Amino acid sequence: MGEIKTQLTDADADAFLAAVPDDARRSDGQAVAALMAEVTGEPPRMWGPSIVGFGSCTYRDASGKGREWFPVGFSPRKAELALYLLSGQESYAGILERLGTCRTGTSCIYIKRLSDVDPTVLRELITRAWEDRPTD
Repeated sequence: MGEIKTQLTDADADAFLAAVPDDARRSDGQAVAALMAEVTGEPPRMWGPSIVGFGSCTYRDASGKGREWFPVGFSPRKAELALYLLSGQESYAGILERLGTCRTGTSCIYIKRLSDVDPTVLRELITRAWEDRPTD
């Protein structure tokens, strides 16, 4: 199996977010970064060229190989924010029902606008995902 492409970098996460071209997406990204930093107590760090992650832990992939990854993070994509939860979104069905307008992928939650979701529920979701992270 090859090396995963998304790895921790030395890039400046705040500079990355400040350079997001769309005003609304930039503002939403900065707000999510502030929320995740507050919940986790960790600074934002770049994983690959476009993912802002918080914290670091080792998880075992399907082959049993340990990989370094971030427990919670996001990417301010052109069309929507992609929230990444290492523990996957399946564990949080009850919370997601209350979150607001979003769609889900394998381990992602996609939000078009931050105003589409309940901020209290979003905080609850991030907090639970952080608490459920693997501990080394």
